Amino acid sequence: MVKYNINLEGKTVLVTGAAGFIGSNLVKRLFHDVKNIKVIGIDSLTDYYDVNIKCERLKEIVRSLRVLVDISESTGDNGITTGFYQGQNGSSWTFVHASIADKDAVEKIFTENKIAVVVNLAAQAGVRYSITNPDAYIQSNLIGFYNILEACRHHEVEHLVYASSSSVYGSNKKVPYSTDDKVDNPVSLYAATKKSNELMAHAYSKLYNIPSTGLRFFTVYGPAGRPDMAYFGFTNKLVKGETIKIFNYGNCKRDFTYVDDIVEGVVRIMQHAPEKQNGEDGLPIPPYKVYNIGNNSPENLFDFVSILQEELVRAGLLPKDYDFEAHKELVPMQPGDVPVTYADTTPLEQDFGFKPNTSLREGLRRFAEWYAKYYDTEKK
Repeated sequence: MVKYNINLEGKTVLVTGAAGFIGSNLVKRLFHDVKNIKVIGIDSLTDYYDVNIKCERLKEIVRSLRVLVDISESTGDNGITTGFYQGQNGSSWTFVHASIADKDAVEKIFTENKIAVVVNLAAQAGVRYSITNPDAYIQSNLIGFYNILEACRHHEVEHLVYASSSSVYGSNKKVPYSTDDKVDNPVSLYAATKKSNELMAHAYSKLYNIPSTGLRFFTVYGPAGRPDMAYFGFTNKLVKGETIKIFNYGNCKRDFTYVDDIVEGVVRIMQHAPEKQNGEDGLPIPPYKVYNIGNNSPENLFDFVSILQEELVRAGLLPKDYDFEAHKELVPMQPGDVPVTYADTTPLEQDFGFKPNTSLREGLRRFAEWYAKYYDTEKK
């Protein structure tokens, strides 16, 4: 077990992609757990998926802070509110509506605040989208991450934590996927940008002694998630009576990881920066680590869809006699997809005493209940 070397209380934390699925849940968790913490969030609020969901997440953050004073705020298009909020426990929340690809916006945040920890979750996500919209990935995932690295270089931070992805494993045959495995053959541009992030972070850790930790997330799901993910997209189609496409004829396995488990791992890792030390040559040994965060339990796609259907029925979103067989279509594997993802989480368990453990049924039940409430389609 590692010893925590960063106390978040009284510190300023920058969370990029703060209106995103993982980012918003992380911010809420920090406000719940840590007193007197200042969190700055930045997000460009792109329309890659429904901006209303992102705006609702931002409202949830403000509610979680139990705001005492709205020091300043302004509302722009789509009701997006930017500003500064003071909470009851000495904590504060600042939201900046901007892209990390905007170097001046990033530099302004670092110049005006003493950032202790950066959690970079901003990215253009999605494997299939990267095939038809590559420019979005270069801007956010490469140029944006470079801007974050440069800011960390010129404004000394205690720890840079950043999102990588299980996609970096490509079509590796060996499972479970270990961080010791070679990941030199990405099968999508999205995966290539995430591998590039790891290489860039390693270089900056070596050259500038910046403590950095990369996190390879595995198929994150849960309430208020991304509508482009399978569980969300399937639900949208099923409640409308449409047919869902099951890729690779159902012969896929995914290491579904509930968002609260992801956030638990991130919070623990934020508090331990890799130690700075010099090698025999007197030069810094890169203070750099990479971890998998996954459920360590891949689920067959058919089992996943079956559980989802049962939980949608339970939540009143589908009738009890719903004919699922009539609403599914088996189709071939799509470009950029892989047949299995499976995380080896041994290093995470050894260093932090933590392993994700939310069952797929429990996680999908929470999602179905949220969906019914959010879209107000729950049957009375």
